[in-house]
Amino acid sequence: MKKFSTSGLPLLALALGLVPRVAMAQQAEPAPQAGDEADFDDDFHNRSNEAGEIVVTASRSIRELDILAGTSVVEGLELQRSMDGQVGEILEEQPGVSGTGFTPGASRPILRGFGGERIRVLTDGVGTLDASNTSDDHAVSINPLTVERIEVLRGPAVLLYGSQAIGGAVNVIDKRIPLRLTEEPIHIDTLASYDTVNDEYRVGGSVDVPFANGFVFHLDGSYLDAGDLDIPGFALTDDLRADLLADALEEEGEGEFDEAAELREQANARGTVPNTFVETTSVNGGLAFFSNGSSFGFGAGYYDSTYGVPENPAGGHHHHEEGGAGGGEEEEEGVSIGLEQFRADFRADLDLGSGFLDRMLTRVGYSDYTHTEFEGSEVGTVFDVTGFEGRAEFVQNPVGDLRGSFGGQFYIRDFAAVGEEAFVAPNQTEQYGFFTLQELSLGNFQIEGSARYETTDARSNALGVDRHFDVLSGALGLSYDLGGLRIGVNGSRVGRAPAGEELFADGPHVATGQYEVGDVNLDVERAWGLEGFVRGQVGPATVNLTVFKSWFDDYIFLDNTGTFVDEEGTAVPADDEEAIPLFTYLQQDANYFGVEAEVSVPLIENDGFAVIGEASAEYVEAELDDGSPVPRIPPLGLSGALTATTGAFDVRGEVEWFGEQDDVPAFESTTDSFTFVNASVAWRPIRGDKNVTLLAKVENIFDQQGRRATSFTRDYVPLPGRNFSLSLRTSF
Repeated sequence: MKKFSTSGLPLLALALGLVPRVAMAQQAEPAPQAGDEADFDDDFHNRSNEAGEIVVTASRSIRELDILAGTSVVEGLELQRSMDGQVGEILEEQPGVSGTGFTPGASRPILRGFGGERIRVLTDGVGTLDASNTSDDHAVSINPLTVERIEVLRGPAVLLYGSQAIGGAVNVIDKRIPLRLTEEPIHIDTLASYDTVNDEYRVGGSVDVPFANGFVFHLDGSYLDAGDLDIPGFALTDDLRADLLADALEEEGEGEFDEAAELREQANARGTVPNTFVETTSVNGGLAFFSNGSSFGFGAGYYDSTYGVPENPAGGHHHHEEGGAGGGEEEEEGVSIGLEQFRADFRADLDLGSGFLDRMLTRVGYSDYTHTEFEGSEVGTVFDVTGFEGRAEFVQNPVGDLRGSFGGQFYIRDFAAVGEEAFVAPNQTEQYGFFTLQELSLGNFQIEGSARYETTDARSNALGVDRHFDVLSGALGLSYDLGGLRIGVNGSRVGRAPAGEELFADGPHVATGQYEVGDVNLDVERAWGLEGFVRGQVGPATVNLTVFKSWFDDYIFLDNTGTFVDEEGTAVPADDEEAIPLFTYLQQDANYFGVEAEVSVPLIENDGFAVIGEASAEYVEAELDDGSPVPRIPPLGLSGALTATTGAFDVRGEVEWFGEQDDVPAFESTTDSFTFVNASVAWRPIRGDKNVTLLAKVENIFDQQGRRATSFTRDYVPLPGRNFSLSLRTSF
């Protein structure tokens, strides 16, 4: 295990001792008792909050933050219906959300076209402290099987959680630190499911036991096992197949019949994507104490995942081993990734009384993470990340029409990569931030403002580079309540310091088949943002419409140069056996424009029977200053759904349409439009009790092929084919 630099310890002590944090996690309303499903499983809970009110787990000072943030919540039946092994896949149906979809074992969320270092993935309010931000092939170290809900936060207010949330944040609420006292002597939650498309079965469960006047003990565990992914048609795109078949003819003309046969086999692979297996295990435990409006809690957990990384036939980057002692023919080895994380967490919520300060909320997380890339059975590269993050907040009691909070945050990360293809130099990051959020209510008119100052040190002793960045960000929002319908506008000026990977990368990355080069001279990325919204009720309909625009200065992006190099970084022809495409981190001004829209309408409401209609749309356009499109931007997406409910059954049908994406930069492939049709039936067999739900669903009913424009692997890893799924959730 690596050790932290001690240079930041005085500041760390100051942050822990003097500067409280915004504990986003579990402090919103008085928490319901375990087993109370009224809020947990509202079958007709709109994905976005009605009238803009955040009813999630944000701290008390911002639980009604309806101007600066927009939120979606996935919980209960919707979470069960969308369940997957990766957070990015679960959120795919949320407006404005895509997944990186690198492989079934690794998919990180993309919000409004922003991914990587512009999206914070949080566990209960603090970062996941893994390596998922380093590259799309790195999984998020969260197992959704035992989470309670997932929150998607958009808009400039999410900068309260760090400059890396410039595009939004995803907060996963788990229960490793108990969230509430239980009324039962023991409370048990379980979830089990099976999917046919990859022969995947999942099982997870948790136990909460109260004891000794205010203490609650928690234990949970989960297991997921999946085979290779079934797909409709060919694995490769038509263009990639044509290239491989042309290469096969060329090899055959030169008398290389074995090579030609191998190329044809790759080109004609269909029905399954090889090497897309996943196996994941997690176990967590925690202890919390509740007394007189305050609580303290500790938790610890272990996460282990192994998954395959399918080969890019066009990557030109191959790994071989001798077939025998006599020097027989060489065989390619499959690439897989094994990751492990040990994590420890602390949470405190202190009632400070009725003076100027209402509460002190504290959240700290520590992680020891190891990520190993295997080439067959050989260890290729090992990534080690030790992370430490804490947040604290003082929540103010209202003073007249003014309320708010202020606090601070620290983040320390030690990153090291070891191996022949360790493409990022060892580096350390220390970051300290201070923030405030204030809201003034003047009748139906509201004004909200937030500000954040952040200082970041990123250094690599191996390269002899030490960079320092100071970033000041702010946002101002105005809104007016028209009586159930709120209209408003937000403006922001935000900044983000470059990450260690963007600064210090220089080498081949086996899992992605790319040679990546960073730039130690990158500057702070800054952006002006403007957002207008309408949220709330229009007659019987619930609507949510947001239009946003961002103007970036010195936008950081990973650019495909169109050239090829070998493992030493020396330029080689594209048809060289060891050729790897060269990607470099560059900076250029950029503009983003987007629209998100949702509407939910009750079509029929009779005693014991109701039908709800839903529709949504999402669109993002992003362009660099030189006129070229930003890489990997999602296309126009439209969806519609009908849900019919009776006392014991919910029947739902969905249609999702994604347009073609042909507005792409040089050397990036286009994607065609596609339509998926899905259906599900949920049955609650215990009359009047939602604590047992059996769900049957079929996804992609017509077995259509689709490719995700946001994915690096879209040319050879299409989306899953027809899938039949059965799941059972219980809570007692």
